[in-house]
Amino acid sequence: MRWWDIDPVLELERDLFPEDAWSRGMFWSELAHSRGAEANRRYVVAETADGRIVGYAGLASAGELADVQTIAVARDHQGTGLGSRLLTELLRAAGAFECAEVMLECRVDNVRAQKLYERFGFEAIGFRRGYYQPGNVDALVMRLTDPSTSVNGVQGTETHG
Repeated sequence: MRWWDIDPVLELERDLFPEDAWSRGMFWSELAHSRGAEANRRYVVAETADGRIVGYAGLASAGELADVQTIAVARDHQGTGLGSRLLTELLRAAGAFECAEVMLECRVDNVRAQKLYERFGFEAIGFRRGYYQPGNVDALVMRLTDPSTSVNGVQGTETHG
């Protein structure tokens, strides 16, 4: 993901997460940490052949721990395997950052996402009550140990960072 992707990503973000959408500043802040010698973030977008952004994902790393910051797939591309391809890219990045574990939070009412993460070997380890605001929705905390064993190299919609 680059700065010129922020506007179309924001449109998708607002459609998919209307109550707790990230702001332009949040994306700018994340991207500021994704380049250069001190980079500790990886953000990618998926786009169709005509250049429409239909998904995006981001990962932050600190030492041996990585955290999935976001994964989003356009409604008309859900169920196509794009979420798996985006997660695969994040797990590759976790490996490149030499992370031993990957953590994430997932809305407790987002069963589709939970099933995706479980297929990759994530395990539920706890809850964060009222994590998603302003809706006061709980988050399921999940962890993957040794992300290198979960990268499956799925091919498909192009992703780029």
